[in-house]
Amino acid sequence: MEIKTEFWGTGKDGQKIYKYYVTNSSGAQVVLTSLGASIVSLLVPDKDGKLTDVSLGFDTPEEYFNDGAFIGRVPGRFANRIAKGRFELNGKEYNLPVNDGCNQLHGGPEGFAVKVWDSRIVDGAVEFMYYSEDGEQGYPGNLKAVAHYEWGEDNALKLTLTAETDQDTVVNLTNHAYFNLNGEGSGSIEDHILKLNCSEYLPTDAGLIPLGEPAPVAGTPLDFVTAKKVGRDLRADFPALKIPKGYDHCFVIDGYMPGQLQTAAELCSEKSGIALEVITTQPGLQVYTGNWLGGCKGKNGHIYADYNGIALEAQHFPDSPNEPEYPSTVLKPGETYQEAIIFAFSVK
Repeated sequence: MEIKTEFWGTGKDGQKIYKYYVTNSSGAQVVLTSLGASIVSLLVPDKDGKLTDVSLGFDTPEEYFNDGAFIGRVPGRFANRIAKGRFELNGKEYNLPVNDGCNQLHGGPEGFAVKVWDSRIVDGAVEFMYYSEDGEQGYPGNLKAVAHYEWGEDNALKLTLTAETDQDTVVNLTNHAYFNLNGEGSGSIEDHILKLNCSEYLPTDAGLIPLGEPAPVAGTPLDFVTAKKVGRDLRADFPALKIPKGYDHCFVIDGYMPGQLQTAAELCSEKSGIALEVITTQPGLQVYTGNWLGGCKGKNGHIYADYNGIALEAQHFPDSPNEPEYPSTVLKPGETYQEAIIFAFSVK
C-alpha cells in the first residue's frame, strides 16, 4: 500500500489542511483530507478495468467550507437531526444552534464537518483526530473523536469511528459520502439498483424528525428488501417521499446487534458493472438521494444536479437523545464509542 501526503491549504484559523492519496497494488485509490475527515475521491475499476471516481467531491478546501451538502465528510458531534436543537441528559436541558429550520442537522453550523482534524499515517492507514471542547455547538463534555480509514487490496474502505469523553454526552458519527457508480459527474443515480437489509423505516414529521416507532416498508415505495432501481418509485405519490423530494429516510437495519457487522445495503450499476456493499455495526442507514444537489459545483468542472449522487449513511437513529426507546447514543466517561463502516467495492 502506498500513501502520499500533500499540503492542500489552510483552515479558517490557519491550520494546515492535508490530502492523503492511498493506493493499493492494483492502482485503486482513495483520497482523504483532514478537512472534515473527508473522502475526496474513490477510484475503483469498472467492468472494463477502467478506474472510475465514484465519490462526489470538490477541487478546493474553500468549496468544502462552503458546502451545505456535507459531501464526503464526517459530521458530528451528532450526525442527522436533533428536534428543535434540544435534548435532556441527566435532568439538564441542552440547547444547540439550529441550522435546518428549527432543528439541528449534523452537529450544527460549526460542527465536525467544517473542522480541520489532526491527521497522521499509522500502520498503513490514515487517521484523523478532532478534539471537541465542552460546550462546543452546545454539547456537554470534552470529546476526542477519531476517524481511522484503512484501504484494502480488496478495494474495501474500512472506517472505524471512536470517541471518548470526560462528561456524559451524546455522540453519533458517520460518513456522508455521495456515490455515483457510473462516475461522479456522470448524471443521475436513478438507474442504480439498490437492495437494503431493512424491513422497517422511521416515519417522520415534515421536518424529517422521527415520530417514534418504526414502520414496515412492505407495501410502500420505501421497500428495497427486494432489489430495485433507485428511481423506480422516487416520484411516487407518497407523503414521505414528497416532503424531502425523494429519499431521505432512516432505515432500520435488520438483525442489529451492538458491535456486530451487518450488511446494510448493496448498490450496483449495470452500466459500469461497479457494485458497492455497505457493512456496518450501526443500527440505522440514512438513504439520501441527493435531492437538493442541484447547482452544486463539484470536481473537474462538473455541476451536480439533483439525484446525481446517493448517500448511504450508517448511523444511529435521528433524534435519538429525545427517543429513549432507540438504541442509546449516550457516551459516559470511561467508555469508548466505537462503530465501523465498510464500503466494499467489486465488479459484477
